[in-house]
Amino acid sequence: AFAVVVSFTFAGALIAVFPRNILYNVLGLILCLTGVGGIFLYLGSAFIALMELLMYVGAICMSIVFAIMLSYPLHLSLPKRKLPKVAGACGVALLVFGVLITIIFRTPWQPAAVRSTDWSVNTLGAYLLTRYDLVFEAMSIVLLVAILGAILISGTSGRRSS
Repeated sequence: AFAVVVSFTFAGALIAVFPRNILYNVLGLILCLTGVGGIFLYLGSAFIALMELLMYVGAICMSIVFAIMLSYPLHLSLPKRKLPKVAGACGVALLVFGVLITIIFRTPWQPAAVRSTDWSVNTLGAYLLTRYDLVFEAMSIVLLVAILGAILISGTSGRRSS
């Protein structure tokens, strides 16, 4: 089951990146984020899996879909991909990947027996409002940026059609 969820996640990530149609990109993002929620569910954290589905798939992706639906030209004009930009993007992606791999291998991970086993909603709520309050605020900023981006996509395409 884990391999199926991971394959859905990677397939969604590829669909979110490679097609040139913005609607296909958003649908791939929905599939990828649903797979990430499945991975959280597989890891035994049903609350975080449901929050993943509620916040990212339900709020962010749906607001982007509505912005696409409300924009007058459904398929915006596709920009030409220039080789220097693609090469630069690949270079930056490889650099970020290298930094993440370095962080993963240099982090002293705790064994599973040392970690807390209490994953109740009360404990998660207390952690979000005390120890992980920065993460909680970052989630609200992500939602705000997504809503502003959806409004921007909807507003700019309507002005071009006039």
